[in-house]
Amino acid sequence: MKSLKELYKIGRGPSSSHTMGPEKAAKLFEEANKNASSFKVVLYGSLAQTGKGHGTDVVLAKTFTKPVDVLFDLKEKDLPHPNTLDMFALDNSGNTLAKWRVLSVGGGAIEIVGEKVKLAQDVYSHKNFEQIREYCEDNSLSLYDYAKRFEPDIDEYLAKIWEQMQKSIWKGLDKKGTLPGGLNVERKAQYLFSQVDAHETPETRENRIVCAYAFAVSEQNAAGGTIVTAPTCGSSGILPAVLRYEQERHGFSNENIIRALATAGIIGNIVKENASISGAECGCQAECGTACSMAAAAIASLYEMSLDQIEYAAEVAMEHHLGLTCDPVGGLVQIPCIERNAVSAMRAINAASLASFLSSTRQISFDTVVETMYSTGKDINSRYRETAEAGLAQKYCKSRLKKEK
Repeated sequence: MKSLKELYKIGRGPSSSHTMGPEKAAKLFEEANKNASSFKVVLYGSLAQTGKGHGTDVVLAKTFTKPVDVLFDLKEKDLPHPNTLDMFALDNSGNTLAKWRVLSVGGGAIEIVGEKVKLAQDVYSHKNFEQIREYCEDNSLSLYDYAKRFEPDIDEYLAKIWEQMQKSIWKGLDKKGTLPGGLNVERKAQYLFSQVDAHETPETRENRIVCAYAFAVSEQNAAGGTIVTAPTCGSSGILPAVLRYEQERHGFSNENIIRALATAGIIGNIVKENASISGAECGCQAECGTACSMAAAAIASLYEMSLDQIEYAAEVAMEHHLGLTCDPVGGLVQIPCIERNAVSAMRAINAASLASFLSSTRQISFDTVVETMYSTGKDINSRYRETAEAGLAQKYCKSRLKKEK
């Protein structure tokens, strides 16, 4: 598995696979072809179908320092990954000097087909939870200790990650107005946070605050603000929301939060290594499902639960996202994405609570549910995997057309 620095990345929204991945590819490709006069990029699959809504073409135009022509190919179906793009370096006459086929595999990570380009290398020598658990038990390590053994300097990086997560919350809470993109979605985080109800119980107030934090980050992401991939842009509100809530409610120190981030990162890395965190490849179960597992494990870590309990929390969180589709209205990371972050944040808290009582009754391993998520994602019709061709994306459009008539 790769470094946690490859999982947690600070960048601009709204989509790690549609903006951060192509941006990284463009920088590498231009660096490798400094003699080119211009460039051409052809987007396929989900990148072609929702690239306009996600601003893929805008990011590419801003990233290349020389002229670039961005084309959307909606016909090609025989692709190695739903987020595939071809990049061409051209001379003055338009002849091709070099070509890369790039896969944007989620969380801002990319793979370059057939090219020996130096990308992130493996840091961890284990692949799944069972292997990690065995190693931790043999060496009397927590998951945080495990991360530190392979990445001794990770605390400093995670401190920066936590700082940015909090900034995203506060900036989101400070904003009002309508999100860009044409759907006229109103920002709701500030309203949720400040709303006062005389009949509100302490429990419902706490639920509202968690949701407000998740809305705040997700709305920042939707507006192209700076967030942390956890593990993706589209699911970036879940982990910050539960960690900020737990810190405020129980006074956990920043050092406690850093330990929890490391634990969550190991969980996210397991999914990334053995399945996918890409909505275009496996639906929203791969994004919000993984983020929910990370958040549930983080909470369990804060309360110093056992490895069994942490695994159970992560497993329950993922299991109850199985089959969740990715059908963004208008190809934008707004409907249903923003609300989904809030719902998944609450589910993470519930999963951790169940784990504190029921881990001894567990029959499904985290590795099994990750494997199941991946196979389920592959079975989901491509129309429901970040293409905006079906589901809410289409129902919303039809409903809106009727109203306009």
